[in-house]
Amino acid sequence: MLKQRREAAMKVAECLFAAEEAIDAALARTAELNSKMVTARSEASLSALVCQDAFEVSAAAFAALARARCDIVETHKRLSEAKIQVGLRTVAIGDGLPKPPQAGGEERHLQAVA
Repeated sequence: MLKQRREAAMKVAECLFAAEEAIDAALARTAELNSKMVTARSEASLSALVCQDAFEVSAAAFAALARARCDIVETHKRLSEAKIQVGLRTVAIGDGLPKPPQAGGEERHLQAVA
């Protein structure tokens, strides 16, 4: 039973990490697009009005991707909580990079006993 839960958690984690990478890549490419539109217009000595509508839509796409990143990070946090709920607290899943501390201080799993 524990083996099945661990395998299921690993499959979900792989999908989560792939989604996180895809969103980050899309954010980077969209930022690059926005930057190129601004510099290309300037380098071509075109009016600021040229492609303004395209820039606004691309900027909105970037904002939507930033929101998607926020949502996938929240998904990650909730899946970390679910991992504990199903008895996989001690199972290491991920790339091993340190995570920033959670709001409210560090969570302690061990206690001193008398």
